Amino acid sequence: MFFKENLILALESLRANKMRAFLTMLGIIIGIASVIAIISVGDSLTSSITTEMQGIGTNNFRVAVREKDSGYGAMPRPGGNNASSIMGGSATAEDKDLITQEMLDAFEVKFKDQIAAISVAESMGSGQVKDERLYANVSVSGVNPGYLPVNNVEMLRGRFISDRDTAGRKSVAVVSDKLVQNIFGSNANPLGQEIKLYESNGIKTYIVIGVYKHTDSAMFMGGSTSSEKDTQTSMYIPITLAKQNSTIKNFSSATIMSKPNINADQFAKDVRSFFSKYYEKNPKWEASVFNMANQIEIATSMLSTVSTAVAVIAAISLLVGGIGVMNIMLVSVTERTREIGTRKALGAKNYHIRLQFITEAMIIALVGGLIGLLLGLLLGMLGSSLLGTAPSFSLPTILLTVAFSMTIGVFFGYYPANKAAQLDPIDALRYE
Repeated sequence: MFFKENLILALESLRANKMRAFLTMLGIIIGIASVIAIISVGDSLTSSITTEMQGIGTNNFRVAVREKDSGYGAMPRPGGNNASSIMGGSATAEDKDLITQEMLDAFEVKFKDQIAAISVAESMGSGQVKDERLYANVSVSGVNPGYLPVNNVEMLRGRFISDRDTAGRKSVAVVSDKLVQNIFGSNANPLGQEIKLYESNGIKTYIVIGVYKHTDSAMFMGGSTSSEKDTQTSMYIPITLAKQNSTIKNFSSATIMSKPNINADQFAKDVRSFFSKYYEKNPKWEASVFNMANQIEIATSMLSTVSTAVAVIAAISLLVGGIGVMNIMLVSVTERTREIGTRKALGAKNYHIRLQFITEAMIIALVGGLIGLLLGLLLGMLGSSLLGTAPSFSLPTILLTVAFSMTIGVFFGYYPANKAAQLDPIDALRYE
């Protein structure tokens, strides 16, 4: 019954000073809204990227050539496919230091019962497919048949690059549905049609043999364009065709897809052991193995850490809000000194007065927390929408923030409440 009276007194006090109460709550509202919004957007982005990486395949193992004791993978030297070597951390790997097709063939023979596919790819840069005034932006990649299952490419029409295409270095291409829409039209059949690719070094002609479904990547949102028509999509050609004019015939990396139910840790050891044999006498270069499942764990951990760190920084505003609660409660104690004296004269105990003001501080913090919660949910949905990801809200986080706002009320409201409880009733009644 006594708590109910305190609750009514607290609500009456807030209603009598609406603007002052709102300004007091503002720090808490901003703090709670910031924390909820940041965590929800972070969770949404983490979930989206994790799902996308899982779509690539948790049973994928990437073998890459890197400089010993550097941690750097081998990358093309500036100059593109006509480069004569591959760059690592501070040295360059010659073509003989890279992964050869013979190595991959030997691995496939030895572990044929454990692997589903082996993928190699070569980036050829970007260009435009044009047909008079029609155009489509593309990034060209030379790939082998194993690229399809390893990268989970969804075919809509036709077929993917085959062994016959790579063996014959055929000028064929697999294009996206967006390219088809831009060049041929939505209802046209592009299979067997010629397309002209305009690059900085000339014009090349390819025959379309397949169409795949393009999906936007959550990991590369910064590369989005202002127009749907200008979206750059991948165009796949046989890797042998991509490398025919290059002095680099071997590969800086390859992705191996294991069959389901294979022990990932043991398979990673087998892969590392197999390729390491080829680099035992190499003084500068070695083969490293990365498991996609481990990469997912690392990415999730990094994103969660960043999200939590930013949320903690945003939560500092809650301390500012708490100080605001303490300040306004001290003002309230001063304004109601005679009221406190009257209540004490009528028999109110110190803990009665203390509980009255703590309840009022808790109500301020709770109402501010609820408003901040609603605002944070709205901002979280807006942020996720702008990033193109599904909103994600954590119930424990929501409950924790509401509980934290009430804790702020108790913590920062205790000092003013205790000061009010210790007032001498005679001095309080004489206060003007």
